Amino acid sequence: MLAIWALCGGAGEGDDELRVMSFNVRLGVADDGDNSWQQRKELLAKTARDFDPDLLGTQETYDFQAAYLLEHLPGRAYVGWPRQPDSSDGEECGILYRTSRFEKRDEGQFWLSDTPDVPGSKSWDSSLPRIVTWVELRDKRRPERRLVFLNTHFDHRGQEARLESARLLRKRLEGLNAVWIMTGDFNCAEASPPYVALVGEGVGLTVVDSYRAAHPVREDDEGTGNRFTGRRSGGRIDWILHSPGLETVSAAIDRSEEKGRFPSDHFPVTAVLRWSDH
Repeated sequence: MLAIWALCGGAGEGDDELRVMSFNVRLGVADDGDNSWQQRKELLAKTARDFDPDLLGTQETYDFQAAYLLEHLPGRAYVGWPRQPDSSDGEECGILYRTSRFEKRDEGQFWLSDTPDVPGSKSWDSSLPRIVTWVELRDKRRPERRLVFLNTHFDHRGQEARLESARLLRKRLEGLNAVWIMTGDFNCAEASPPYVALVGEGVGLTVVDSYRAAHPVREDDEGTGNRFTGRRSGGRIDWILHSPGLETVSAAIDRSEEKGRFPSDHFPVTAVLRWSDH
C-alpha cells in the first residue's frame, strides 16, 4: 500500500471538470414496505445515471446494491468493504469511479475510532463501527494529476463520535499531500460542532464545502434527509468537500422523484469540480 498520507501530487494545467455525487442509497435489507430496495432500485440507478458521475460515493451499501449499480452504471469500477472485518456482507461506504477517466493506484479503509487502523474498532459513544473508504486515482487525461477520493458515514447516534470523527478526519487530511475529494453522510448539519471541526478555518488546511461555495446564502429548504417524503426542511447532512486543488463550478441537491416515489430516504448531492492551478 502506498503511503498516501505523504503522497506528493497536485493539479496540472487546464480546466477539465469532474462530476461528483454522494448518495446514501439506504440499506437494501431494510423493511421499508413500498420504499423497499426492489421498489426503488431502478429509480435510484436512473438518478445516478442521469447525473453521470465520474466519482460516486455511496453510503449504507450492501454488496448486492453495489453489484446493481455497477450493472446499471457501465464503465465504472467499485471499491468498498464491510465495516465489520469478519463479515462477508454488511454496510459499506462504496466508491464507484469511471474507468475510462481514472486509473486506480491504491485503495484502503480506516475506522473512525481511537485506533483507526484496527479493523472493526469503534470509540467514544459510537453505536456502530464507522469507516472511511478511500482510493488513490490518476487522471488519464493528465498523467501528472493525482487525487484521493474518500467516502464516509458518521454515526447516527453518538454526538461525541461525530465530533471526534471530524477531528480525526481533519488530521488525516492535513497529512494528505494531495488533491482530494470527500463525500459522505455526516449525520449533522452545517454549523454543528463536527462541521466546524472539519470544515472550519484552520491553520494548514482549507476544506471547501462545494454546496456552500456554489450557494453562499443559506436557505430553509436545504435539508437532504427526506425520509421518503420529499421534505426539504432539516439539516444539510450530506456533503461533498474538497481541497483547494479543485474549484467548485456548481453544486446541487438532486430531488429527483417519480410519481411521488423517491430513490432513497436521502436526496443525493452533486458537484461539478474543476482542476485548479492555485
